[in-house]
Amino acid sequence: MNAVPEEQESPVDDLVCFALYAASRAVTAAYRPLLQDLGLTYPQYLVMLALWDRESMPVKDLGDTLQLDYGTLTPLLKRLESAGLVTRQRRADDERSVQVGLTPEGSALREAARDVPASIGAAMGMPEAEIDQLRLALRRLTANLTAG
Repeated sequence: MNAVPEEQESPVDDLVCFALYAASRAVTAAYRPLLQDLGLTYPQYLVMLALWDRESMPVKDLGDTLQLDYGTLTPLLKRLESAGLVTRQRRADDERSVQVGLTPEGSALREAARDVPASIGAAMGMPEAEIDQLRLALRRLTANLTAG
């Protein structure tokens, strides 16, 4: 484990919020070269993961799944649509709702992205059980903070 030498520690190192921020930046940076080869940014990758799981879903459900608001999600979807990976269509049964679906190219990209999770897991350098515990703790933290 690579610990920061005590004499180099800063007061921010004791803050949970800073540890989360630094870890988030480090994880996103680890994804960057893997996703660059796929032509995706990290947020676009999250959209594609959700769609690879469900093939098609309303924008509202996608936003709920990814915890993204409409204003953040719409530009992501426009870029993915311009890249030929997704389609957006108003639903016939509800004109207010937009359905997002995968194109054949978007579906095919799933195979190219297959090794990304394992590569990130290896880069984390933590046993799988420890990663699972971390994920559960972070989910609980998010739920606690968003419940109030």
